[in-house]
Amino acid sequence: MRRIFIAALLLLLSLSLTAQTPTPTADEIIARYVATIGGMERINAVHSLRRSGRYIGGGGFEATYVEENKRPHFVRQDFSLQGMTGITAYDGSTGWKVEPWGGKKDPEPLGEEELKVILEDSDFDGPLVNYREKGNKVEYIGTEPVEGTDAWKLRVTAPNGDVRYYYMDTDYAVPIKIETKRMVRGAEREYETILGDYKEANGWYLPHSIVTGVKGDTSPGTVTFDKIEANVIIPNTRFVKPGLPLPQRLRGRWRRRMRR
Repeated sequence: MRRIFIAALLLLLSLSLTAQTPTPTADEIIARYVATIGGMERINAVHSLRRSGRYIGGGGFEATYVEENKRPHFVRQDFSLQGMTGITAYDGSTGWKVEPWGGKKDPEPLGEEELKVILEDSDFDGPLVNYREKGNKVEYIGTEPVEGTDAWKLRVTAPNGDVRYYYMDTDYAVPIKIETKRMVRGAEREYETILGDYKEANGWYLPHSIVTGVKGDTSPGTVTFDKIEANVIIPNTRFVKPGLPLPQRLRGRWRRRMRR
């Protein structure tokens, strides 16, 4: 009888604790996330980022890696190995790349999958910040463990139909894993990204460790940033494909900047 009483008491206590911890909404999780990484005022105060570090591939090779982002949608990624530098960039309308590994030196347009990736990388604040204005749909779909850590799971659907699952740490509300599903030439492909080592840059906390690969891959690539600089001066020409004129919408800004 005593055992039954104790079991019933424990059950009531468990139900009571559950009742006191309501399920969070997607907006509540995102609000906690924004507050944790610094708040909208500090995020909006950052107009450019330069991330510098190294890339370690699955085969063990190492390369230097630099990523530059600038509002509203500019991004450039330089990958240097054995005296050669590959470039992937997006100027807000055009994506291009230089791949010198096979003796190629001229810029080329990005393929379908490459363009989707660079468009995601060009989102300066990420898809969760101001997600409605960006046309993203965010849904809370439950809790799942990630390497022993409980995480809230958010489904983020982009306007083009691509889906990403964000696993948000329940203690700090920052993403610790992202699963991405995107359609490429009619076939669905899945990728996995692990985020960690959050550190501050001008009041904005950003991950300094990013592990990315095809889902299930036993040897994904790892990017470790040694330094993230905020509000560095990056000319718009850094993002424009060589040989092309500066887009009309950027010329006025560039001339005004030069007059200053």
